[in-house]
Amino acid sequence: MVRFAVPDYLYLLTAVPLLAAVYLLALRSRRRRLARFGNPLTLAGLMPEASPARMRNKVVLFLAALVLLTLALARPQLGSKLREVEREGVEIMLAVDVSNSMLADDFEPNRLERTKYAVEQVLEGLEEDKVGVVVFAGDAYVQLPITSDYLTARTFVSQIAPDMVSRQGTALGSAISLAASSFTSESGTSRVIVLITDGENHEDDPLGAAEHAAAQGVTIYTIGIGTPEGAPIELGGDFIRDENGEIVVSKLDEKTLQEIALATGGAYVRAGNRSIGLQEIISRINETEKARLAATVFEEYDERYQYLLAAALVLLLLEFVLLSRRNPLLARYNIFNRPGAGDGR
Repeated sequence: MVRFAVPDYLYLLTAVPLLAAVYLLALRSRRRRLARFGNPLTLAGLMPEASPARMRNKVVLFLAALVLLTLALARPQLGSKLREVEREGVEIMLAVDVSNSMLADDFEPNRLERTKYAVEQVLEGLEEDKVGVVVFAGDAYVQLPITSDYLTARTFVSQIAPDMVSRQGTALGSAISLAASSFTSESGTSRVIVLITDGENHEDDPLGAAEHAAAQGVTIYTIGIGTPEGAPIELGGDFIRDENGEIVVSKLDEKTLQEIALATGGAYVRAGNRSIGLQEIISRINETEKARLAATVFEEYDERYQYLLAAALVLLLLEFVLLSRRNPLLARYNIFNRPGAGDGR
């Protein structure tokens, strides 16, 4: 595993494209100024020592050295030893609705994208808990098993899309049952499902699934994303219509979500435009009893910055040695035995 001990230095990399842009603008300005004095080919003959290629190579070497120096400052490290540690935390299964109704735009830009953004923000703040992801529509699938690797979790969440589940619908019961069976044995009663959906169940018995999950020590928090007034669903540039040709309006079903949360001792939160309520639920979860969870971490890291630093110094040395103009002293010597070289021809 590669990590940076001081990742803040990586922001310096933004200077590289800026410096490259400054060089290109300066080069363009120089060409315009020279063009005022005559034909560029004629002027090139009057300036035999000038070498645009050398200057370009010097800039490339300098920018490459700057990149390597920045990476060296960030101190890249490689994990060299694995160790299993115990943490006190909660196992959280995020059950995310990916049905077409989550494309309704009563939340900007739509319900699903708003959900993904909120989940990614919460994952950045987790430390001791483990997290997994279930996606569901007409069927439910485990997208990410329980893990303490939040970086991987954010990557998986960013890829959530309606086409992940081929069969449309909203099977809340299947999602709850699958999430409840996805916890590890070490979690004990520190098991939480966060169900994020518009609540429009069309498939099964979510309340029965919730009661069964509660018997397994699972607490379910539900988040209703959407509005009671609802919004049309745009798919492929057109609105989804029913068998009568009428535009389908997806509305929030709060009653079902409230009953699910109540059956397990959890809570229901209606999402708002400023916050969908996920952060508030996580804060409440952190106040509950925690289990001792095992996690595999890297205990020791080997520094690798010295290799980057050495490479950067070599590039800087080359940049220093490489002259921006042709050397008139060296031009006297016919190093490559070319006819006419060194005799003024």
